[in-house]
Amino acid sequence: MQKLSIRDKIKEAGSNAGESFKGSKLWSSIFRPGSPFRKGYVDSPRNRSYVVMNNVLYHLHPVKVKRHGVRLSYTLCLGGLSFFLFIVLTITGIWLMFYFRPTELAYVDIQNLQTSIAFGSLVRNMHRWGAHLMVLVVFLHMSRVFYHGAYKAPREFNWVIGVILLLLTLLLSFTGYLLPWDQLAIWAVTVGGNMAGYTPVIGAQAKFALFAGLEATTATLLRFYVLHVLFLPFIIVIFMAVHFWRVRKDGGISGPL
Repeated sequence: MQKLSIRDKIKEAGSNAGESFKGSKLWSSIFRPGSPFRKGYVDSPRNRSYVVMNNVLYHLHPVKVKRHGVRLSYTLCLGGLSFFLFIVLTITGIWLMFYFRPTELAYVDIQNLQTSIAFGSLVRNMHRWGAHLMVLVVFLHMSRVFYHGAYKAPREFNWVIGVILLLLTLLLSFTGYLLPWDQLAIWAVTVGGNMAGYTPVIGAQAKFALFAGLEATTATLLRFYVLHVLFLPFIIVIFMAVHFWRVRKDGGISGPL
């Protein structure tokens, strides 16, 4: 009988311990049935379906994908680019929040970001240009969907969700416009708020709600800041989750005309 070396014995003991742990209740509670990490996994269509259905990220995609749905020339990946830009804006926005105060010193903080803080100018410009690109890409995504007739049955509801997401994207851009607190931002938001004041029936209330008063002040800055970093992103995340879910439930990406 061949004797095992100490190294082989340690390796065998580790393998046995690993197999024993994979058969424990702790391991089975973490990895659901069909997972390739479970003991005794067999590669089969049934288990592949289990992997997709029991995984949060994989669950966003159907088990089978139509051939046209993965063609870059058809979708131009505009929906994925919109989501990617939202992630970039979230990360850079959180970084900027560490150095920005929504007070009368907001303009000073912006100047410090541009001149005194390491990578401050880079991150701020990434956030600013990312916001411009997101508005453009979301608009192009909506145009692509309309051109290919992807708003038709059974996708009418998801088209409405997409229109709401476009409006929320524009509101995000508008509320972020005031945050630098310079003359360009103040007067641009003043014009926008005065335009909202001409809304039939609720014009005065809409203007007062935007400005937190009769004109743009530091109270307006705080209100726009809260809308920009908390309220609108929270609403957008909810609508994006519904949007992704309906893409799958409505049969995936629509086919070419």
